Amino acid sequence: MLRFLLRFLLFVLAVGVMALAVGPLLIDPTPAPGASTGKAVALPNSHFVEVPFPGTDGIALHYLEQPASAGATWPAFVLLHGFTFNAFTWNRMLDSFAEWGRVIAYDQTPYGLSGKPLPGTWDGPNPYSKAAAREQLFALMDRLDVEQAVLVGNSSGGTLALEAALADPQRIRALVLLGPWVHAKRPIFPDWVADLPQVRRLTLLLARYLGGDSPLLDYSYADPTRIDNERRMLTGIHRQMANWDAAWAALLNHSLTDPVEISEHLAEITQPVLVVTGALDQVVPLADSEATAAELPNGSFVSLPGCGHVPQEECPQQVADAVAEWLRGLPREGSSF
Repeated sequence: MLRFLLRFLLFVLAVGVMALAVGPLLIDPTPAPGASTGKAVALPNSHFVEVPFPGTDGIALHYLEQPASAGATWPAFVLLHGFTFNAFTWNRMLDSFAEWGRVIAYDQTPYGLSGKPLPGTWDGPNPYSKAAAREQLFALMDRLDVEQAVLVGNSSGGTLALEAALADPQRIRALVLLGPWVHAKRPIFPDWVADLPQVRRLTLLLARYLGGDSPLLDYSYADPTRIDNERRMLTGIHRQMANWDAAWAALLNHSLTDPVEISEHLAEITQPVLVVTGALDQVVPLADSEATAAELPNGSFVSLPGCGHVPQEECPQQVADAVAEWLRGLPREGSSF
């Protein structure tokens, strides 16, 4: 009887291993259909610019722009969205930032209507690395004649803002970070794990889940009933483009090996930084955002009651008021910090 049970357990284990090895390979790898370029499905306020990137013919970036209001004295504000979101996450705040300076919000690759390069189409560095995101940000600023900017980043866009300020501090005048992804941890795997075909299929499945119904949108609101149909359409606008799922999978796959280490360098970032958190943020705990502000040499901290992880969408007026009060206390263009 014991021998039978042992054989049965070994059989179950073998079946389980085979399922783990073979199961992911059954996921259909055919990329999603749709428009071949963002311009084909662009909205009236959409703009596009081609930025250079090594090993490619260039990457098309989609962006929104609002000119500075009369009397505005600050340099441009470049707005950086978070994970699975896009430039339209800022559409309710373009006017408020324009009171201070020119405003540019863009879709980071491969989100929104920006380019979605697939593995095998580039011959050089991976366009989905954190270093590539910085390079594409500065390339966008160059193409749009932005010599110096205030970076405004939400979630992982806040991480990008901090890394850009560290990489080229002369070009970044100040930072506004909304629920920045700084102290949150995620597992990092060796390259050989990420390169397994089973893992690549699983990241494709995850990409389709995250991008198919945009589940993080509801999770990022303190009150999801505030999300209207237009907001859902704008958040999911990437689904109108071909290959969006395969491109998101390429990003997710590379992120498995690309650690977030900006928390180790906060003391080196000397620009003025406003850290804003929604008091009901379920993604980045309030305590993490407060710790980030405390570790920055020139950090300030504001908590917004009743708001979640994307206060620029859910509580735009509260964000605008907090930013305006903070900016009034800082030197204007041409002044030293």
